[in-house]
Amino acid sequence: MLLPVVILLVVAGCATGSHIDQGVFHSAKGYRVTLPTDGWTVEPGSRADLSLKSAALPGGMLVDATCQGREPSRPLDVLTRHLTFGLTHRDVVETGTTTVAGHEAARSVVRGTADGRDVTVEAVVLRAEPCVHDFLYVAPTGVFGSGRPVFRALVDSFAPEAR
Repeated sequence: MLLPVVILLVVAGCATGSHIDQGVFHSAKGYRVTLPTDGWTVEPGSRADLSLKSAALPGGMLVDATCQGREPSRPLDVLTRHLTFGLTHRDVVETGTTTVAGHEAARSVVRGTADGRDVTVEAVVLRAEPCVHDFLYVAPTGVFGSGRPVFRALVDSFAPEAR
């Protein structure tokens, strides 16, 4: 795995009752996202709700929700920084807010080193009660831009669902 240290920072167990139907991942935690095509596959056994890997690019994406504990009440910018704690030699490239499915979201892009490799990470965190939702894209810095449109489409496909 490209960034096991980042994946370990995703704090949630596997959600039972989650399923994929016609290219849409439905989480038991009350949300859905449309799966990317173009060679991205679901990686089984992840601690995140959804872990995706590309056949063509050496990167990965994670989607997760935390609905209990302290995380849902913490500021979004703090939660966004937590997703990149495993990086050393950090350089914040972008930071700010955006809107995802009508919810305010914090996002950041950080370059750094993980496991001796230069990587770039994009993190997006939003609150859709009662959960906080994390989206993470990690790739070697040289190919980061290639997967970014796919990541943005994944984030933009987010929609809350009744549980």
